[in-house]
Amino acid sequence: MGFDTAEGDGTVTENAAIRTVVVDDLKLIRQGLRLLLADEKVVEVVGEADNGLDAIAKVEQLQPDVVLMDIEMPTLNGVEATRRICDRFERVKVLILSVDDDEEYVAQALRYGAAGYLLKNTPADEIAFAIQAVHKGYMHLGPGIGQKVIAQLPDPALHAPQRWKKLTPREQEILQLIAQGANNREIAQRLCISEKTVKNHVSSILHRLDLRDRTQAAIFASNSKLAVSN
Repeated sequence: MGFDTAEGDGTVTENAAIRTVVVDDLKLIRQGLRLLLADEKVVEVVGEADNGLDAIAKVEQLQPDVVLMDIEMPTLNGVEATRRICDRFERVKVLILSVDDDEEYVAQALRYGAAGYLLKNTPADEIAFAIQAVHKGYMHLGPGIGQKVIAQLPDPALHAPQRWKKLTPREQEILQLIAQGANNREIAQRLCISEKTVKNHVSSILHRLDLRDRTQAAIFASNSKLAVSN
């Protein structure tokens, strides 16, 4: 069963193979991948490129659904090509297929927008499955790659004392209450201040700690062992 993307709105429909561009500096690898994927009805290889700049041109010309991208290539490597493609073509998914599972390569490629990372010894049917997965919006990592990604993530409690000191005493009180699950009204009642004041403090806390929302704030406090129990 094939999947395609409806023109204009990015909707996935079940009526065509996934248009894929194969990018690798070795012609033998590109030809091998084309042959391997030829038996996979869900994937159609519509083009090839032998470097990152050529890959960007092919994406602009062919408007594929997925780019199967190597990392180490001349002219422009796969990591930088991934960044440029993901910046310019939001609908296109990039799936890294590399012989190199270096932690920094993995982390940087995913940071730049790659939707998955596989090694070149991955069987053809698994590559086809990964292409389907990223096309549908999932992230797909090959065996062992997930652990490398986790190893690159910062420890939530790292530098927590220094970050904690960025807060005023009142903000520290409020963050502790957030970690206990208290809402703005409950915090206001507990500290005998207005809800508007609480909201202002919460905004300041998020800004000072570079956090997105209350959930991240609560996790920060809990992981840092700064929350107090009721």
